Amino acid sequence: MIDAIIFDFGDIFINLDKPATFEGLKKLGLSEWNDDLDHLNHQFEMGKISQDAFLQGIQKHCPQASIDEILKTWNAILLDFPLYRLEFLQMLSQKYRLFLLSNTDAIHIERFQKKAGETFYTDFYRCFEHVYFSYEIGMRKPNVEIYEYVLSNHHLTASKTLFVDDKKENTDAAKSIGLHVWNLQVGEEDVVELFEKKII
Repeated sequence: MIDAIIFDFGDIFINLDKPATFEGLKKLGLSEWNDDLDHLNHQFEMGKISQDAFLQGIQKHCPQASIDEILKTWNAILLDFPLYRLEFLQMLSQKYRLFLLSNTDAIHIERFQKKAGETFYTDFYRCFEHVYFSYEIGMRKPNVEIYEYVLSNHHLTASKTLFVDDKKENTDAAKSIGLHVWNLQVGEEDVVELFEKKII
C-alpha cells in the first residue's frame, strides 16, 4: 500500500524543451556539449560552485557570447506548467504524503518562480511535505544516497513509497533500494494519469 510519493519536477510538472539550451548555445558559438560542461553542470546542480562561476565556465566555451546571452539561453529549456497538473497535485496531497526531488539549479528555480508568479509557485510548493532541490542539498540523482536521504529524513518505508521520474537511470536507482517507480514517458504519458496506470 503506497502512502508516500516522491516526484521529479522537470517534464513531470513543468514542461521542458531539452534541446533548446544546447541549440541556443550552438548559436552562441559552442561547438559541442563535452565532459567539461557536463561536470560544470553537475557541480552547479549540487551547489558546489556559484552562479557566476558556472556562467563564466560556459562562457569559456563560447567566448563571443555575453553572460546575459548565456543566462537567457540556459533558461530556454523551461516551458509552461499546466494548471491542471497543479490541481491534480492539490487533490493528491489530500490523500498521500508528497515530496519533490529535483536535479536543478538556482538559475532555473529563480526563473520558474519569476515566470509562474508567487501565488502559483507557493500553491505548488504547499502540496509537498518537503521540497528537495539538488543544489540545496549537495546531492543529485541517480546517486542512491539522495533517495536514502529523503526516506530517512521523513521516516518513509521504501516499499510503501512511489518515485516518479522521466529518466530511467533515476527510477532504476530508486528501484534498486526498494522504491516503487514510474518511469514516465514524456510525450506519451502525463502525471495526471497516475491512477489509470494502477501503480497506486
